[in-house]
Amino acid sequence: ETFPPKYLHYDEETSHQLLCDKCPPGTYLKQHCTAKWKTVCAPCPDHYYTDSWHTSDECLYCSPVCKELQYVKQECNRTHNRVCECKEGRYLEIEFCLKHRSCPPGFGVVQAGTPERNTVCKRCPDGFFSNETSSKAPCRKHTNCSVFGLLLTQKGNATHDNICSHHHHHH
Repeated sequence: ETFPPKYLHYDEETSHQLLCDKCPPGTYLKQHCTAKWKTVCAPCPDHYYTDSWHTSDECLYCSPVCKELQYVKQECNRTHNRVCECKEGRYLEIEFCLKHRSCPPGFGVVQAGTPERNTVCKRCPDGFFSNETSSKAPCRKHTNCSVFGLLLTQKGNATHDNICSHHHHHH
């Protein structure tokens, strides 16, 4: 791989195949090289970009402004398209920024939502519980009463913790 990268261009005047330099990101091809001249590349105009070495005689148009509920993660410049991302707490579904799912009691978050992906909920397994509706909270382990020297008075389930109490002393 030579640098800058090259491409083959057939020069009509001389009927020769020429090895010309490609144009760098941020530019477009203005003139192919000749036996005498190097490739001529010109900067992309405002609101246009190219993000790789290429041989195109035009730059790409930057995507329009970000939609509502999105923010600009990266502005448009000569070498990069504009990148939009859904705001905190939302993810992109086709073309809308939807709210991250909340997991109901009895379910915990196994994967927090990202700007690209919804929250993933899973039923709390045996010995774990979640007593809230939340897009953040994982299932928590039932309290082990005996560790605290307490008695288990009510066994927990998927939505409630174990309930512990003090020993009762009989006189």
